[in-house]
Amino acid sequence: MVATMAEQPFTVAKVPVSSWSFAIRVWLATILALFVSFWLQLESPTTAALTVAVLAEPTRGQALDKAGFRLLATVVGVTASIVITGLFSQTRDLILIAFAVWLGICVFASKLLDGYRAYAAVLSGYTVGFIATQQIDNPQHVFESGMARGAAIAVGILSIALVNTLMFAPDRRSQLVAQLTAIRRRVRKYADAAFRGKAGDSTTFVALLRDVVTLRPEIASVALESSGGCAGSAAARSVAVDLVAELQVARALNDGRAHGVSDESEARAGSELLRRDEELRQDLLALRSARWPSRLWRAPLYRSYRIAAESGVRASLWLAIASICYVWAGWPATSVSLSFVTLITGLGATTPNPRAFTAIALVGTPIAVVLTGVLEFVVLNGADAFPLLAIALAPFTIGAALLMTSKNLLWSSLGRVNLPYIMLILGPSNPQAYNPQAFLFTSLYIIAAAALLLAAQTLIPPLSDDKRRMWLLAEARSELQKPIRRGEAREDATFRDASRIGQFLAAGGAQDSGALAEMLSCFDRSAMLRQGHGVASPQEAN
Repeated sequence: MVATMAEQPFTVAKVPVSSWSFAIRVWLATILALFVSFWLQLESPTTAALTVAVLAEPTRGQALDKAGFRLLATVVGVTASIVITGLFSQTRDLILIAFAVWLGICVFASKLLDGYRAYAAVLSGYTVGFIATQQIDNPQHVFESGMARGAAIAVGILSIALVNTLMFAPDRRSQLVAQLTAIRRRVRKYADAAFRGKAGDSTTFVALLRDVVTLRPEIASVALESSGGCAGSAAARSVAVDLVAELQVARALNDGRAHGVSDESEARAGSELLRRDEELRQDLLALRSARWPSRLWRAPLYRSYRIAAESGVRASLWLAIASICYVWAGWPATSVSLSFVTLITGLGATTPNPRAFTAIALVGTPIAVVLTGVLEFVVLNGADAFPLLAIALAPFTIGAALLMTSKNLLWSSLGRVNLPYIMLILGPSNPQAYNPQAFLFTSLYIIAAAALLLAAQTLIPPLSDDKRRMWLLAEARSELQKPIRRGEAREDATFRDASRIGQFLAAGGAQDSGALAEMLSCFDRSAMLRQGHGVASPQEAN
């Protein structure tokens, strides 16, 4: 009982202190970004506050990693805006077609990446929506608009970095060590059962594989946390690869005993299992001490170009449908709404279910509109003093950030929608403009964007889970017929196959027992083929 109570985090109003700390950091960074933007008289202070909302991550490394990719993607998006408007400045329809194609390319790229890299890919797409489309009647102002946006983003990044440093935001490495250590205990339990000759459990094996590969995007964020971050990230990568390698050996030992292999083969497999466990222990020690591991693995991600291409084409078609509707409605009144269509399309592409994300946006947007209306016309009610703005923003910003930390997916999603949308609808400026008509139209355009996109996704549905599973399984079968990749370490190749299983499970593969069994069979046969062909790691080759 005492141990259980000790494990419970200290709470305030039944909310963990860590969540309160995160929410207060977000509020302070938002206020700092707005203050600096007003002081520098930036053209787009809203973008600075929005940057803080987008970079709101619980750990310092995650925020810095996301900030770096946001800055890079903004440069790419601004460049694309200049090129598209420069080539098609005299033809509005061609600009919309080029924009739809560009968004499709960015969604295609995001499906070949994970984590903040995927986010950067879609950000490169919807940045064009916020720059090129809103300046479609004034193409000569695209460059100035891009520079203003870039300056505001830089202010937002510096604000959240400073606040996280001064308030001692937690590092991701310590949490990652705890997670990987816990997974290692479970892997050892599974391996010990195999070593003792007990029957293996495929459900446990699949759950362990999924838990390991889902940590891959977070491992990269460790690199920016400290001077030893790069070594820590490399060690975490090696630990993840070692975990998958030990799981594969334990599963092979189980399968070998089930098929009656010789005592010599069984002894060799048992020796290999012990060796893998020792390598895992050494790499975990390297991660704890933030030093370079003895073996450097890449932990590659499996990329399905067919799924990525299909997703990119559908995103282009959704934007094309929305553009046609907006052209019929009259362009000058709807450019803002089209920008939000691209925003929701892009962010939805980084989720397993884009249509569900759009539905949440459609539900969350009216809530954000009501909250912003209360903030602007009831709480502030014409005030133009900055301290009053800072105090008035506190409950709305902190409340949304607290929702983001919820373990309930719906509440967390609503928090992530409301935090940036309140800033977008409010549009903080110096002095603050209190225009009920502008507020009403902006609110209607944002709601219309989510509704129109949902209609387009109903007309042309996103790629279904069934089709994704079918294609992943077909690609796994096809790889068995191809020559073994030379130059790729056996451990990295096994991790890549494990990441494909993770994607299969994300598409509802756990409920498709027959397809899952075949996917695991392909995983086992691939590992056997690589071992039979003598594909060794660089260290073994030396």
